Amino acid sequence: MPPTPRRLIAALVVLVLTTGCTDLDETSGQGPSRNGLVVDLAAQLAGAANLTYEATYQLAGGASATIAQGQQPARAAYVYPGGKVLVTADATTECRTSVKPATCTMTAPATPTSPPPPAVFRGADTSGMVTPATVLALLNRAALDADARVAQRDTTIAGRHATCVDLTGVDGAAARDFGTCITNEGVLGSFSGVLHQVRVDVAMTDYADRLSEDLFEMPKSAKLIDRRRG
Repeated sequence: MPPTPRRLIAALVVLVLTTGCTDLDETSGQGPSRNGLVVDLAAQLAGAANLTYEATYQLAGGASATIAQGQQPARAAYVYPGGKVLVTADATTECRTSVKPATCTMTAPATPTSPPPPAVFRGADTSGMVTPATVLALLNRAALDADARVAQRDTTIAGRHATCVDLTGVDGAAARDFGTCITNEGVLGSFSGVLHQVRVDVAMTDYADRLSEDLFEMPKSAKLIDRRRG
């Protein structure tokens, strides 16, 4: 039986977790209050699993990226410089659009117990974009590090109120120092840090609660590689 839309999208949001304003001063930034702040933001970001939305982001250097997520049917699209990832009930499809012709590789669809492997999203994370799942993993890692330092601020991004944290000294994380903003809806508003030796500066410029259907289409004339059956 295929997974329900809510369970499928939730699986996408937490895929990397299966591996495991006013500034606050250093004292108030430690202990339960600090942990509570980071945990709350992580929960807020995970809660966006139930949303239908389309968000456009500006990246460092002027490029743009888009994250779109729907519920009926359950699906998600990540469009970034040089690539595209589509996650649906039929397949997880990674497209490389920087080559001619574009190449799209289809693998088994995600399930609540078998989300897409993090490698599928490596192209996004090395293109100057960052996925919500990557940020969620960073926040959860920070929540476990009692020595990490955090500063909080509030802001407005693309017309949405957001809570931001700047974290430094997070041991064992893909980004030891990073800052991120999460909107009240739980959508990734911004991120700044170094991931996979690439400087990532992402800021949401547009948000809508409707989807553009073309985001879920494969590039025209793409070479298709179907590996869903091994």
